[in-house]
Amino acid sequence: MEAKLSEASRRVAPSPIQELSHLAQRVGAVNLAEGFPDFPAPAHVKAAASAAIAADHNQYRHVQGICDILAKRMKRDHGLDVDPLTDFAICCGQSEAFAAAIFATIDQGDEVLVFDPAFETYQTCIELALGVPVYVPLDPPSWTLNEDKFLKSFTNRTKAVVLNSPHNPTGKVFSQEELLIIARACQKMDCFAITDEVYEYITYDKNKHISLASLPGMQYRTIITSSLSKTYSVTGWRIGWACASANIASAIRNIHVKLTDSAPAPFQEAALVALTSTPDFYSSLKKDYTARRDFILQMLTDFGFHISFKPQGSIFVFAELRRSWQLSDMDLVKSLITNAGVAAVPGCGFFHTSTGDQSCHHRYVRFAFCKSNDTLNAAAQKLRKLADDQAMM
Repeated sequence: MEAKLSEASRRVAPSPIQELSHLAQRVGAVNLAEGFPDFPAPAHVKAAASAAIAADHNQYRHVQGICDILAKRMKRDHGLDVDPLTDFAICCGQSEAFAAAIFATIDQGDEVLVFDPAFETYQTCIELALGVPVYVPLDPPSWTLNEDKFLKSFTNRTKAVVLNSPHNPTGKVFSQEELLIIARACQKMDCFAITDEVYEYITYDKNKHISLASLPGMQYRTIITSSLSKTYSVTGWRIGWACASANIASAIRNIHVKLTDSAPAPFQEAALVALTSTPDFYSSLKKDYTARRDFILQMLTDFGFHISFKPQGSIFVFAELRRSWQLSDMDLVKSLITNAGVAAVPGCGFFHTSTGDQSCHHRYVRFAFCKSNDTLNAAAQKLRKLADDQAMM
């Protein structure tokens, strides 16, 4: 019956991240591949979920209070006036919110600009909607937006621009100057902007997340997607949202209801507590992640990686292989898993462009540092042991 499977199913390839994670599990490797925390979620958030289950909030449910809180945060953080009754769709994680946003806006043949390297989910959603992803390469080593390449990527079929900032896999935070370039182009070409802002509260040093929707003329054409997952260390709870103008949000909600009906009820209740966490929580979040980032940067530098770009946000380091290493990114990752017991993700899985300089496509490896101190220390010990044997290089 395999021949009777849909064209859509054949276009969706297995995730290399998940495949390598399975290999890591088989050999008992330390998992620095997947972007989920292995330390406990905040106690007050877990307690709220437990209380919601005990109170029998276990059926289909829409918790309007989430929208009320998010509307206040949009005003506080980005200066956006949004209506909590009409401008939100609560979904099963940011992934569903993004998919529903794509399905609500993209028709067959529509082109969607995506900055490269890019998280793999974007391509899948666009292609399932029968749209065409068009990749705009960011310029290494700082992954800067090349205005000329970006503007030349637009055609009369361009329907939307996807923006992920802070960025996975590079850790880049798009600057205000870059955002203004994107905003002006979206307005000139009259297209949507669909943002992935899941790392908005995880930024470093003096870098600050700016939502594209906050720029002049952008709110009514921007769909913001985000979630609880990264900020509150609950990637398995699947609570996310889309924020957009009322008519767009309505279309997204309609698609969400047909796909999944509602997000998990007890975790929606817990979101009310998570989203009203005190300022101290966010200060500690940034402080703890800064320490983890700095630890893994030193660990990778000691091993021999070239850190050409220090992450400005997110939970990832995109480390560069030294030119003297006679290995591709894929070969190195497999060697790290089998010889050191440390799992990471080869950078080639994030690159898509087939034009220009492709030499960097196999020169980067992504490491996730959203891990406990014990996990990071174990990884460092394993890499130090492997570094004693330079034969792999």
